[in-house]
Amino acid sequence: MSSLFARASGLLLHLTSLPARPLGTSVDHQTGTDGEWSAGDLGSGDLGPSAYAFVRFLREAGQRWWQILPTGPTGYGFSPYQSPSSFAGNPLLISPALLVRDGLLRIEDWHDAVRSGSNDHHLDPSKCHFELSAGKRMELLRMAFRRYQNHRSDLHPQVDEFRHQQAHWLEEHCLFIACKNFHEDRAWNEWDQGLVRRDHGALMHWREKLRVACDFEAFIQFLFEQQWQSLRQYAISNGVGIIGDIPIFVAMDSSDVWSMQHLFELDEQGNPTVVAGVPPDYFAVLGQRWGNPLYKWDVHQNTNYEWWMRRFNRMLQLCDLLRIDHFRGFESYWEIPAHLPDARVGQWKPGPRNSFFEALQRTVQGTLPVIAEDLGFITQEVHDLRDRFHFPGMRIVQFGFGSGESSSLDLPHNYPVHCIAYTGTHDNDTTVGWFNSKAGEGSTRSQEEIDKEKSFALRYLNCSASDIHLGMMRSIWSSVATVAIAPVQDLLGLPTSARMNMPGTVAGNWTWRCEPGKLTPEVAEKLGELTQTYGRSSI
Repeated sequence: MSSLFARASGLLLHLTSLPARPLGTSVDHQTGTDGEWSAGDLGSGDLGPSAYAFVRFLREAGQRWWQILPTGPTGYGFSPYQSPSSFAGNPLLISPALLVRDGLLRIEDWHDAVRSGSNDHHLDPSKCHFELSAGKRMELLRMAFRRYQNHRSDLHPQVDEFRHQQAHWLEEHCLFIACKNFHEDRAWNEWDQGLVRRDHGALMHWREKLRVACDFEAFIQFLFEQQWQSLRQYAISNGVGIIGDIPIFVAMDSSDVWSMQHLFELDEQGNPTVVAGVPPDYFAVLGQRWGNPLYKWDVHQNTNYEWWMRRFNRMLQLCDLLRIDHFRGFESYWEIPAHLPDARVGQWKPGPRNSFFEALQRTVQGTLPVIAEDLGFITQEVHDLRDRFHFPGMRIVQFGFGSGESSSLDLPHNYPVHCIAYTGTHDNDTTVGWFNSKAGEGSTRSQEEIDKEKSFALRYLNCSASDIHLGMMRSIWSSVATVAIAPVQDLLGLPTSARMNMPGTVAGNWTWRCEPGKLTPEVAEKLGELTQTYGRSSI
C-alpha cells in the first residue's frame, strides 16, 4: 500500500451498518462468502461475510480507505462512543457465520438462530435490531465457548497466548464484565465496596468466584481478535486500509475508569466531580453534556502517559490510521460540574498539549497515523497544535454554505492539501436530508438560513437538487485535499431516515443499516469513474 497520506478516497460505513445476507443468498468462491455458512443474518452487521464483500466493493470502486466508528463494546443505547472498554472488541461484531466455518458452531445452530429471528419479527432491513441481535449472538457465543471447552483443546494454547500478550488490559476487562453481570448490570461504583475500592483481597476473591465468567469473556475477546485480524489482512491484500476512531474520553462505567481510578477526576465514592462536553453550538442550543469523567492530566504526565500509549498501541494493532475524536480536547476541554444537567455552564481547561504528542512520537516510529477531528469551535491554539505535529485536519463541505460567502474554510476551493475532506460525518444529517431539512429539525438554523444555504450550495456545486449528494461528492473528490471520504448514505443519496447520529440526543441513534442489494457493481463502477477522473484511484 502507498503512504498514509497519498491522494486517495474512501467510504465511511460502520460495521453494524453492513447489509444483511439472508438465508438463500448465493454462495460464491470469494474469501468470506465461500460456504453454506455465509448466508444468514441476525439483524445487525458484523465481521463476517458482508464485511468481506464490502472490501471487494471498495477495491472494485478504486477506494483506498474504509472508515469505521469505534469497535469497542457498546454501552447505553448501543452507542460506540460510550464503551465499557477502550481496549476490548465488541462481542456483537463477532460473526457466527465464521464460527461455523471455523468449527466452533454447528451450521444447524446458526440457521436455527436466524430462522428464530425471522419468525419473531418482520425485520426492517434498513435498521439494526440490536436488542434482538444481542441476545441471539450472546447465546451463540456461549455455545461456541462450550464447544471450545469440551472439544477444541487445540485452541487452548492460542487463547492462553492471546491472554498473555494482552494481559495489561484484558484481565481487568474480563473481571469488570464478569462483576458487572454478577451485579445485574449496575455501575461499578454501586458494587460490593471491596470491589469499588479495589482491595487486593476482594479482587482475588471475585476473580476466583467468577473464574469461568472471566474465561468466557477472554474467549470472546480472542474470537474478536482472530476475526478482526483476518478481515484486516484481507483488506490490506485488496489495497484497502482501515481508518479507526479513538474517542478522547472514556465512559464512566468502564473497566478503564474502574481499574485506573487515580487517572480520573472522581470523588471518594467513585463519582465524577466534573464531566466532559461542549458548549452550545450549531447542533445543540444547550450544548452537549457527554457525562464522561475527565482526566487528571498531571497524573498522566507523571507516568509519561503510559495508559494512553498502551491505548494507542492497541488501536494501531487494529487499524492503519486513527481519527482522534474531539482533538481540540488535547489543547483545551470544556469542564462541566457533574451536578449540572446540561453544558451551558462550564469552563475551558488546558489539556496536555505538546507533551502528550511528544510522548506519542517517542512511542510510534515514523509518521504519526493520526487524523485530527478539529470541528466545532476551534481556536488558533488548536490549529497550532495540529500543525506542529503535521496532523491533517477535517473539512466538511456540508458546513461550507452557511455563511453564503466564498471565504468559508469548508468550501473545497479553500482546502489545504494536507486535510481529509468529507461530505459529512456520522454526526451530520445525510446530504439529501440536510438539503431538504426544515427549521428546528436537527440543527439551530432558521428557515431563512436553510434556504440561503440551499441556494448557495446549488450555485457553488453547479448541480440540480436531485443530484445534491453527487455534487457534494464531486466537489471534494476534485479538491486538492489528500483524502476524500463520503458516508455510504451520501453515495446512495439517502434521506434523513438514514442518519447515523443526532448529537445531543440519546434515543434512536446508531441503528441505520445499508439495505441488501444497494451496493451494486453499477454503483462501484460509477464511484470508480469519479475516483479515477480526479486521480484518487487505488487501482
